Formats: sequence, C-alpha cells, structure tokens
Amino acid sequence: MRIVFMGTPDFSVPALEALVAAGHEIVCVYTQPPRPAGRGKKERPTPVHARADALGLSVRHPKSLKDSVAQEEFAALRADVAVVVAYGLILPQAVLDAPAHGCLNIHASLLPRWRGAAPIHRAIMAGDAETGVCIMQMEAGLDTGPVLMREAIPIGSEDTTALLHDHLSDLGAKLIIDVLASPEPIVADPQPEEGVTYAAKIDKAEAKINWALDAKVIDRQIRGLSPFPGAWTMLNGKRLKLLGSRLAEANGTSGTFLDGATVACGRGAIDVTRAQLEGKSAQDAIVFVNSGVFGPGVVLEDG
Repeated sequence: MRIVFMGTPDFSVPALEALVAAGHEIVCVYTQPPRPAGRGKKERPTPVHARADALGLSVRHPKSLKDSVAQEEFAALRADVAVVVAYGLILPQAVLDAPAHGCLNIHASLLPRWRGAAPIHRAIMAGDAETGVCIMQMEAGLDTGPVLMREAIPIGSEDTTALLHDHLSDLGAKLIIDVLASPEPIVADPQPEEGVTYAAKIDKAEAKINWALDAKVIDRQIRGLSPFPGAWTMLNGKRLKLLGSRLAEANGTSGTFLDGATVACGRGAIDVTRAQLEGKSAQDAIVFVNSGVFGPGVVLEDG
C-alpha cells in the first residue's frame, strides 16, 4: 500500500520499521520539526526523522497542518492510508479525509479508557490490571474513532512506564501490520460511551512524593513516572529520583528507611529498586545500600 507515516518519538519507530519490512511503500514520513537539545542547544531531529533518514525515506516536518498549502501537499501524495503513531499535531478534517482509506492511529490503551496524551503513565498510576493497543480509525474527536483491532497485556506488579512503553510499541507495530494484511475488510467497532477516561499530559508537579500516602499510591506513582519525569523526594538536601519500586510488607514512620532499601509510607512500605541522586546517573538500589546512602533510620523528605 501507499502509506504516509506520521510519528515523532521512539514509540513510533518500530511501526515505521515494520511497515517498511512488510514491503509497503512509504511515500512520505511526517514528524515534528527538529528542536534544540543537549548542552549546545543544537537542533536535533526526532527519533522518527532520524530513522526515516537512515531508511532513505522522504521526510516532512511542518509546524502545522492547518494551512491550505500543507493540506494540498499532503493530498497530492495520493496515499492509500496514513498510519499515525504519537505524531503530536492535530490532523484537520481535510488531512483525515485525504488518504483513500483514511488515517489509522496506533493508540497505547484499551479505548475508550485513557484517551489522550499519557495513556501508559495513567494506566500504571491508576492501578489498572491491564493495558494494550488499539488500532483506531481516526476522526475529528480526541481518540474517539471506531476500533479495528485491539490486544490487551497485563500490567505487572513492578512494570514501569519505560518497560510498558517498549512492549506496547512493539505490539502496535505487530497489530498495524495485521490490520493492513487482512484479506477481508475489518469492521470497526464504535467505542462504547461508558468507561471513557482521559489521560491528561503529565504535570511535573505530580512527581513530588508525599510519604504520608498509602504505599500502593506511592508505588504506582514511582513506576508510572519512570523514567520521566521521575517521582522525586529529598535526601540530605539533594533531589533523589525513585525510578523503580515494589510493595513491601512493613510499617513504620513515613519517609524513613526501615531496612536496606525499604521505606515506610503512611500505610505500608515500598522497596526502592532503582534510584538517581541529583547530579549522578541512575543506579540499582543495592548500590545505594552498599554505600550507606540508604539504610535504617535514613529519612526522606517530601521536598
């Protein structure tokens, strides 16, 4: 098929690679414009842009698709379908209607749960037992379109957003190939009106840990915000990001290490499994324990 691919972050790359490997013709790749990054603030292409260049594909990175010129250029590609994966720009109706079979979106949740920007983070933070990927026929509403294919996976007790991100990215790549390879037209199922939730963009203010909360809430906060922005607390005047955790059977004064890497919460406790001290690289918790940074009686502050 003649495909326009539209994506931006690392999450989108496996789908692009899968489409190329399956023999589809990628007539153009749309992605966000390069942005300043690193200490030198040099403009850096998006992960999709970099991979598309390596694959020898044509790339466009308009700041908007709202003007008529951009829409005419898109329509002139005469695509059979557009595959959209975390692109980051709103697609006007003229763009949605341009491909012969419309625009298909790979969305990392079990719609209608977690429509919106941060479905992986929100699923973990809410304590969901499972998540998954939906291939959706796009329409004007925010992730409201009918679903052509879906597949669920369980959320493990120690899964982080980083780990689920990679699993769901690979799953999305598999499902979009299955949809496009179907010998018969797939009937899209309208999303039910019940069970709609919205995955709002993560606010950095959500990353500050309140040790008075229940251990289950803190554990989900740590795992849901790992690796970015990283749930944080204060240790001896320095910010400490907690990047991995699991529930522990213990009780004590909230915010205090009880033994090794076990920290008491308002109710229950957690085992810290990975952390990053301000100005340092991320390390497994055992490194902090062996160096004496973590240990019985060490107190963490809310910040």
